[in-house]
Amino acid sequence: MISTTEVLENSTLVEGSVESSASAVSWGAILAGAFAAAALTLMLLLVGAGLGLTLVSPWPSESASLTTVSIFGFAWLVFVQWISAGAGGYIAGRLRTKWVGVHSDEIYFRDTAHGFMAWAAATLLMAALLGSTVSSIVSAGTQATTAVAGAAASAAATDTATDVATTYFSNAFLRPANPTTPVANVGTNEAAAAEITNILVSSAAKGDMTADDRDYLNRLVAARTGLSEADAKARVDAVMTQIDDARKAAAKAAEKARKASATSALLGALSLFIGALIASASAALGGMRRDAYDALMLKS
Repeated sequence: MISTTEVLENSTLVEGSVESSASAVSWGAILAGAFAAAALTLMLLLVGAGLGLTLVSPWPSESASLTTVSIFGFAWLVFVQWISAGAGGYIAGRLRTKWVGVHSDEIYFRDTAHGFMAWAAATLLMAALLGSTVSSIVSAGTQATTAVAGAAASAAATDTATDVATTYFSNAFLRPANPTTPVANVGTNEAAAAEITNILVSSAAKGDMTADDRDYLNRLVAARTGLSEADAKARVDAVMTQIDDARKAAAKAAEKARKASATSALLGALSLFIGALIASASAALGGMRRDAYDALMLKS
C-alpha cells in the first residue's frame, strides 16, 4: 500500500504549491479526436458499403451468399470501430494541453480518460448522425444488398406473402383428379376456395384445425374434385402436412433471425467495449509521444 508521503516524495509537486484552478480536461483535444473518429467512421462505412455491393450480383452464380455478405458486413463494422477509435484516441492524446507539475501516474490516467471521452463523444455523434442524415445512405446500401442477395426469397418479406401462400394451398385442395378431363360437378371453385381460405386462416389463429373443419374439408374436396373420399382425405392430409412444414420453416427462420440478432447485439457491445480500450490506450500513447518530443525540444 503506497502511503501519501511516498506519493508526494515521488511526485514533481513542490511542497506548499497550490492546486491549479485550470481544468484537467482538454475539451479541444477531446472534440478534435471525436470529430476525426466520426469522419473516419463515415468514410470507412461508405467504403464498406461499396465493397459489400461488389460481393452481390443479380446472377446467382456470380453472387456471394447472404451469410458471407453478413459476416463481411459485421467484420467490417468491427474493423471500422477499432480503427476510428484508435485514431481518435491518439489525436486526443497528442493534442491535449500539456500538464506541468503532475505525477506520471496522473498523466497516464488523464491521457486514458481523454481517449475514452473522445471515443464516447464520437460514438454519440455517430449515433445521432445514423439516426438522421447518414441513415438514408446506409439504408440505401442495405436495401440494395438485401434486394440482390435475397431476390429469390423476397416475396416472403412482402405484406401479401401470407395471402399468396393461403391461396396456393386453397387451390391445391381443389385441383381436379384429372386436369385434362374436368369433372362435371367441379364448376367454379372460387366460393369453395374462399371457404377453404377462411378455414385455414381460422385454424392458424387457433393453432390447430378442429375435427369438424377437417371432416368438412375432406367432404368439400371430394365433392369439388371428383376424388373418392379416401383419396380426398389423403390429399387433405398431404396439403395439411405441407402447411405444417411451411409453418415450421417460418418459425425456424424466425428463431434463426432472433439468435443472429442477439449475437450481433452482444458482439456489437463487445466491439464497442474493445474500441473504448483501444481509444484509451491510443490516447496514452499519443500523450507519451507528445511529452517525449517536448523533452527533446527542451534539450536541443
